[in-house]
Amino acid sequence: MAQKGPGKAHREGIGLIELTEMFPDEAAATAWFESLVWPEGRHCPRCGCTETHEAAETSGLPYYCSGCKRAFSVRIGTALERSKVPLRKWVFAIYLEMVSLKGVSSMRLHRDLKVTQKTAWFMLHRIREAWADEAAALFTGPAEVDETFIGGKRKNMPKAKRKQLKGRGGHGKAVVAGVKDRGTNRIVARPVEATDGPTLQGFVREHVEPGAQVFTDDARAYRGMAGFDHESVNHSVGEYVRKMAHTNGIESFWSLFKRGYHGTFHHLSEKHLARYVREFAGRHNVRNADTVDQMAGVVTGLVGKRLMYRDLIA
Repeated sequence: MAQKGPGKAHREGIGLIELTEMFPDEAAATAWFESLVWPEGRHCPRCGCTETHEAAETSGLPYYCSGCKRAFSVRIGTALERSKVPLRKWVFAIYLEMVSLKGVSSMRLHRDLKVTQKTAWFMLHRIREAWADEAAALFTGPAEVDETFIGGKRKNMPKAKRKQLKGRGGHGKAVVAGVKDRGTNRIVARPVEATDGPTLQGFVREHVEPGAQVFTDDARAYRGMAGFDHESVNHSVGEYVRKMAHTNGIESFWSLFKRGYHGTFHHLSEKHLARYVREFAGRHNVRNADTVDQMAGVVTGLVGKRLMYRDLIA
């Protein structure tokens, strides 16, 4: 019987032994993927035709479409297309990704799944495609908005590089903005170009309904934010909570993200930063679901996505 997930008594967790029993071989993993990708029955991912049958062994793929006259598998039309990694290993990769609150590194996946580090790195980026282009409705609020800086600590930089940096601690670092809706506890976050008023207030308008209650800190960029019931707390004088006004929720998310950054990944390039931010926000948004449902959500999120290695490193 599944054990309750720690910290969330209502959740059903999955242990490693139980996961191994659920997916003892490649056939079990394939059947699970097919039940999620084709919930209404098998169909061709290219043309949608339902007239399919088992393909000849010489085709190299398990099914054949009578409509477009081509062989296919459950990987076609998903982010796993053209991957040669067994689906059973994909199951364990998705599991590790969802139960690791601070993320899982490619080195750990390389060791646990017995694949190369390069393959593990590509697998993780493919899994992150599950949260790409998530269409989220505007938050109705109350909403907490904040931004954070991502980059190495100055004290850890070479002296020559420290001399090149001007301004305050955030200078030269990437900026990530985030908003948390208190009503749904959902988070949306992404890198932004700057911390000026037009950028940050534009980010708020992208994700929060007009007229909603919005809480921020006292940063100058949020002043004069029209169209919202806006309150701020003055961190500069030690004010962090004033009745319902605070940004503790979104700051807790930043704390977890940065623990993953420093403790798991150690370095995040600006090129791929948006993928990692989406990963942490996506995992946060399903944290109350049972583990098997979290995993199923990742698989269904991979449908219609395609990520080629050459595009990832371009």
